[in-house]
Amino acid sequence: MQVEIVFALPTRQLLKQLHVEDGATVADVILASRIAVAFPGHDLDELQAGIWGQPVDRTHPVKEGDRVELFRPLEMDPREARRLKAGI
Repeated sequence: MQVEIVFALPTRQLLKQLHVEDGATVADVILASRIAVAFPGHDLDELQAGIWGQPVDRTHPVKEGDRVELFRPLEMDPREARRLKAGI
């Protein structure tokens, strides 16, 4: 089945389509994508994974057309960023 994986840094992103076997998990997609090779120096095992923006466990099975995402930690709480922007 066809799935996508995406990971983005402020200066670089990767979006890759790949074929995985039925029954593959999020962890299988991450491993098959070799995304860790594309981002050396980043501990991708520590990042939260999700499908279409919804956090899931890495043991979660993927379906045809899913987009697996790796979420970077927020640099700043979005509420705090809005307060700073508003000058409060």
